Amino acid sequence: MPHSPAALKNAPLREIYRLLYRAYGPQDWWPGDGPFDVIIGAILTQAASWKNVELAIGRLKAADCWSFAAIQRCPPAELAAIIRPSGYFNAKAAKLKAFAAHVLERYGGDLSLMFAQDTQPLRAELRSIYGIGPETADDILVYAAGKPSFVIDAYTIRILQRVGLVPEEGRGGYADFQRLFHQQLPGDVALFNEYHALLDHHAGATCRKVPACAACCLRAVCLTGQTAALAAGGGE
Repeated sequence: MPHSPAALKNAPLREIYRLLYRAYGPQDWWPGDGPFDVIIGAILTQAASWKNVELAIGRLKAADCWSFAAIQRCPPAELAAIIRPSGYFNAKAAKLKAFAAHVLERYGGDLSLMFAQDTQPLRAELRSIYGIGPETADDILVYAAGKPSFVIDAYTIRILQRVGLVPEEGRGGYADFQRLFHQQLPGDVALFNEYHALLDHHAGATCRKVPACAACCLRAVCLTGQTAALAAGGGE
């Protein structure tokens, strides 16, 4: 179960979580019926909407291509045609086949054996597989393997930058933002799951490309929101 907001002491990221949770409640992520579903979805959702990913997943199931063995057997061009709705289908077909080959060759297709590792060795192994970047690796860690590794995406970075909470060290890249979460929050899978989902929901509901600051639940702690309020009040 996700942490109750009241269980988190006051700190920048913890206060943001409290406000988001109070505004939106539990999100019940991730879409999928198990680790295999999560992995396929995490690969297909790269640079794609979830609606289109669902279309591609439906086509994979209809084509009886819903296992690592089936993906490995499927000719690349045929697999690419099946997942066409997800976009970048040739590249994603290669990524799916690379992941399937890795799990079949090293673990006989048994994800539980792969996921029995500690978080950091498993993350390093996932990152070594063709097409698995840091965000996809962390999606798989949290939502498929049940390991605490916070997922950083463009929405998370957008919100934190607008709030004014940016890394003091590093260049503000993926690892720098992830370090903020790992330093300020307990390493709890359910909390990481819920927090990431809340941030994504907030980015779609309020903190869009053009933010709706007047209706934002983070306005009291957000630099951008406070600036917008001052501008609306004529600087008073």
